[in-house]
Amino acid sequence: MSVLRAPRKILSNVIYSSLKEHRRFGGVVPEIASRAHLEASLPCLKAALKRSGITLGDIDLIAVTQGPGLMGSLLVGLSAAKSLSFALGKPLVGVDHVMAHAHSGSLADPTLKFPFVSLVVSGGHTLLLCMDSPSRVSVLGQTLDDAAGEAFDKVAKILGLGYPGGPEIDRLAKGQNTAHYFFSRPILSKDSLDFSFSGIKTAVFYRVLELKKKRALTLTVKKEIAAGFQEAVCDVLVQKALLAVKRCRLRSLVVGGGVSANTRLASKLRAAARTMGVEVIFPSPGLTQDNAAMIASLGAALFKEGKKDGLDLPGYARFHERGK
Repeated sequence: MSVLRAPRKILSNVIYSSLKEHRRFGGVVPEIASRAHLEASLPCLKAALKRSGITLGDIDLIAVTQGPGLMGSLLVGLSAAKSLSFALGKPLVGVDHVMAHAHSGSLADPTLKFPFVSLVVSGGHTLLLCMDSPSRVSVLGQTLDDAAGEAFDKVAKILGLGYPGGPEIDRLAKGQNTAHYFFSRPILSKDSLDFSFSGIKTAVFYRVLELKKKRALTLTVKKEIAAGFQEAVCDVLVQKALLAVKRCRLRSLVVGGGVSANTRLASKLRAAARTMGVEVIFPSPGLTQDNAAMIASLGAALFKEGKKDGLDLPGYARFHERGK
């Protein structure tokens, strides 16, 4: 839960994570997620109001995640937001959380102006978007199979690391030789802005299988494989993102989603963008994962453009291009 003073001043941003409940299963369990959402909703609302120093009566607008995501969890949030909207007589705006990640750079850089290109990289999505305005968005490219964050999680599991895999691989790969275990970069075609990470994951699997048979999968080897895998994924993300910026003839790139916290991606992208005169904007560390502040920020921007939803606002599980 988050309280913002429009357009971008965060008064509070309370994040509750059920990660510890999912970790022992090696991934998100929908039933556990929805129950955790239900149990945390009211305490998070109270905490957000207390930290912001305002009351429910001071709220002018309620923004809520409409999708994509797990329907059980989405329905909990939608029900709570609709109840508040009805009880307080305040307008309601549904927000696409992928678009909120794409827009999250505005919270890090208040001077950010449209249009800009956004790279969204998370466990469920890898997308390149052209953001002409809060409501006018076009998809330039997307993953054809695994999302980048999903590939990180699967490779971490192959290497016997913890969940979520992204932070574990980032930590393990630091200071390692990235060329010792080289994995092909799936570019698809010269002009394509789409992504494919399934092949890299499969290549890691067979390499690890081979090393296990030889009893050669030491901790040092795991570190070098993690570094080689991470380098391949980051190379593809950097190349495609900057190609999108060049093709759209823009000078600003916003990076959002959980994988935006990857230190190697940040260093490679900033270095490559600098040579092109492109500004790269990352959200602050607390705003890389799913959070209510980015929902509130985009919700306020959409409301300003005239968007307003009713109590019949539906949720949706899968991302689809919106706002055209």
